[in-house]
Amino acid sequence: MLTELRRGLDAVVQSTPDLIKAETSRPYWATVNRTILLVDDNKTDVDLVKRSLSSGPEAPRLVVASDGDEALRILRAAPRDSSRPALILLDLNLPRKNGHQVLAEIKEDPALKHIPVVVLTSSNAERDILGAYDLHANCYLTKPMDIDGFTAALRGIEAFWLSLAKLPSH
Repeated sequence: MLTELRRGLDAVVQSTPDLIKAETSRPYWATVNRTILLVDDNKTDVDLVKRSLSSGPEAPRLVVASDGDEALRILRAAPRDSSRPALILLDLNLPRKNGHQVLAEIKEDPALKHIPVVVLTSSNAERDILGAYDLHANCYLTKPMDIDGFTAALRGIEAFWLSLAKLPSH
């Protein structure tokens, strides 16, 4: 089943740029905010995310916060334009403010609540999943334990949230 999922994600990732280019005369990465805020204190996971995302001119810009307080400072310091991230990847197990607390603050803030938040964490606990959705997470994914699965998951997230999904402009 994982192999079928990877094939499907690969097809989406490969076809997405052509779908977006058809809608505009400029390259799609020049017209779309492709900034991701990654909130994770695990340096190994941060490195895996950096290596898993696409590269080249269409690559997303990755901003990293190592704790919840830093993430909220970054989000609140950005002016109300395209410099805010288009997507937030949020771990739950963070120092200072945990991921649930960060998610609650994001979704309560009128200026931030429309930014999609994908919870990307090692927790498979039902209380964490339910808690994240109760706080209006847009998606909850458990981090795959193998590098290929992790890469496939990140490419799928990138393809869906930054290319296929229609997001509000800031």
